Amino acid sequence: MAGILAWFWNERFWLPHNVTWADLKNTDEATFPQAEDLYLACPLAFCIFMIRLVFERFIARPCAMGLKIQTNGPQKAQPNAILEKVFTAITKHPDEKRLEGLSKQLDWDVRTIQRWFRQRRNQEKPSTLARFCESMWRFTFYLYIFTYGVRFLKKTPWLWNTKECWYNYPYQPLTVDIHYYYILELSFYLSLLFSQFTDIRRKDFLIMFLHHVATISLIVFSYVNNMARVGTLVMCLHDAADVLIEAAKMANYAKCQILCNLLFAMFAILFISSRLGVYPIWILNTTLFESWEIIGPYPSWWVFNLLLIMLQLLHSFWSYLIVKTACRAISKGKVSKDDRSDIESSSDEDDSPPPNQKHHTSATNGTNKNHEWSHATDTINSSVCESV
Repeated sequence: MAGILAWFWNERFWLPHNVTWADLKNTDEATFPQAEDLYLACPLAFCIFMIRLVFERFIARPCAMGLKIQTNGPQKAQPNAILEKVFTAITKHPDEKRLEGLSKQLDWDVRTIQRWFRQRRNQEKPSTLARFCESMWRFTFYLYIFTYGVRFLKKTPWLWNTKECWYNYPYQPLTVDIHYYYILELSFYLSLLFSQFTDIRRKDFLIMFLHHVATISLIVFSYVNNMARVGTLVMCLHDAADVLIEAAKMANYAKCQILCNLLFAMFAILFISSRLGVYPIWILNTTLFESWEIIGPYPSWWVFNLLLIMLQLLHSFWSYLIVKTACRAISKGKVSKDDRSDIESSSDEDDSPPPNQKHHTSATNGTNKNHEWSHATDTINSSVCESV
């Protein structure tokens, strides 16, 4: 174990040439980031999760009730022992051959059976009330942490001159503000990592899990090798769009469609301008070129910049999704179904329970109005914005 730790914390990987971990030990004159500082984030993540539960129960829920947000979830499927057995033991998405067999066995038409499976997949999903409470919690945290970041950073020299991120590196003392900012961000993303198992379940569960792991890794990485100054810039830049997307989702759940559309448009403009404009010009320029000029490259420098470049590629992909969603909304006057969402739009179209005997129904071409912006805001949900 000692050998593994010594290999992992190899100074020649983490630190510039002629710098050792001993040089960055805390003294009476200066305090530097220490890896053990981050242990505090684990119990704090649990506290944040508990605060969230209290917040959703005693603050967000009353607000939702005041806005008359519905508490009922998706329509439940009519009890049927045969279909339930197929659903639980065989498949939740029966193919055409199985549907035809069930149709003959139950004397139901295929469309009715398809509707039953849609409703059965949806019936355990959270209600609009639960979604509103989740979004209000995230909105509150993002608003607080972004406000804190702006108030803290406007007093720092590296906000106005990014070369200050690298002067005297890595001997830059750790301030109380930086320490608090990092620990709080890390704790929040740790809480998201674990609460993902209790939150609204989506198709991209694994992708989001890996995304949270990557986010946490970037926070830890930049803290351990004392790239905290540029790390604060990255975190603040990414927090900006989070506030708007969660606000748009809350407006959508409250059926304030005009406000939702306005907030989503503001979010799209801010997201694209910050991720495709400010991020490469401001962040990547300083991490790639200014740092090269001032401190020169070393192994962890390459890894850090590689992760930031990969993040830029994700920004480009997410921006494409936003533009695609906006164009579809403009062309159709509404937004089509979110491919990520586990609540299937067609289940809401079928409000009547399946009959007890076979009947013929025609397929409808329209899209339910209840899905206008809800799936758009879920598509570009906080997961799109949660990046370091």
